[in-house]
Amino acid sequence: MEKNCKKLLTLSIVVAMVIGAAATLAGCGKDQKSKDQEAADAVAKKIDAIYVKEYSSKTEKQCKEAKVAWDKLTDKQKKLVKGKEADPDYFGRDTGDASKDNPLNQDNIGPNEILVTSFGTSFNDSRAEDIGGIEKAIQAAYPNWSVRRAFTSQIIMNHILARDGEKIDNVEQALKRAEANKVQNLIIQPTHLMHGTEYDQLKETVDKYKDKFKSVKIAQPLLGEVGSDATAINADKQAVAKNITAEAVKKSGYGSLADAKNKGVAFVFMGHGTSHEANISYSQMQTQMQQLGYDNVFIGTVEGKPADTACKEVIKKVKKAGYKKVILRDLMVVAGDHANNDMAGDDKDSWKSQFKASGNFDSIDTQLEGMGRVPAIQQIYVAHVRAAMM
Repeated sequence: MEKNCKKLLTLSIVVAMVIGAAATLAGCGKDQKSKDQEAADAVAKKIDAIYVKEYSSKTEKQCKEAKVAWDKLTDKQKKLVKGKEADPDYFGRDTGDASKDNPLNQDNIGPNEILVTSFGTSFNDSRAEDIGGIEKAIQAAYPNWSVRRAFTSQIIMNHILARDGEKIDNVEQALKRAEANKVQNLIIQPTHLMHGTEYDQLKETVDKYKDKFKSVKIAQPLLGEVGSDATAINADKQAVAKNITAEAVKKSGYGSLADAKNKGVAFVFMGHGTSHEANISYSQMQTQMQQLGYDNVFIGTVEGKPADTACKEVIKKVKKAGYKKVILRDLMVVAGDHANNDMAGDDKDSWKSQFKASGNFDSIDTQLEGMGRVPAIQQIYVAHVRAAMM
């Protein structure tokens, strides 16, 4: 009896030790999990701190600190990064080689400068090909002028600086650089699509520096003057409509737009959209397509402004017209976040997914190419610079 009691006591002690060890291990696991999340949250906080619209004296230091903190995370911890704006893609997504891009923030400008202003993009390849393509075309056309760059989105500039260490001037910094370099004649060439909010803000900033230069002129955006209603089109809109359609047809492999139409193919160009009164420009582009006889070309916008450019409305139009194959292409100067995610992404709310989910079409293809890389589009900007020189 005593022997059995000892066995039971020994067994109880062993079981207790096993349970205690398991509890200890569980506790350690829980502690490590908490530590991983704590480290990820600290980085998310640093990313959110630089996801801001205004530049400050702390910006460059904060950008550097965010990247250093990110690099210290383990792969497991990086996947846990989640903040108001932060996510693993902020630093982790591969968007191409930043070293191929020229930020054009050099001094030694000379008396004549062309400042090319863009909203900007954190997609490295698109920045080099689309924005860089326009800048290079302008420089080639006007070799006696110094071409420099400015972005209007501080959020994007901070992203590029933090992730890639590439510093791009905002408009105010670029204007101060021009002033410090004693530029006499300054032409601002916006790569914006239209006279919208970004263009208005650009003009307000430039107006503050007008007395710093002998001559300051702001050239037209890509689509030129807005016009009074949906039927008001111009030579710029016609040129853009012809050239982007030709590029889309060429990339799709069809011999002509008519050939694609006969095979039941519709081309849908997705722009950004805006609540600014200039959103009528999208309706004008649709009018232009119709006047050119491009019956199988449709214009839409991410924001759905104007209302009839929303994805659901465009789907209805394409279905009603009887087309069974759809090719989506961005109506944007840069193939950046909107083109890659809102148009061609795999999320259920992307245009590609919504067109597929409608069940109305046999195939949905996408073309990711910003207008800035199209030579004929680049020459429209070159012509706008020329007009500003006159």
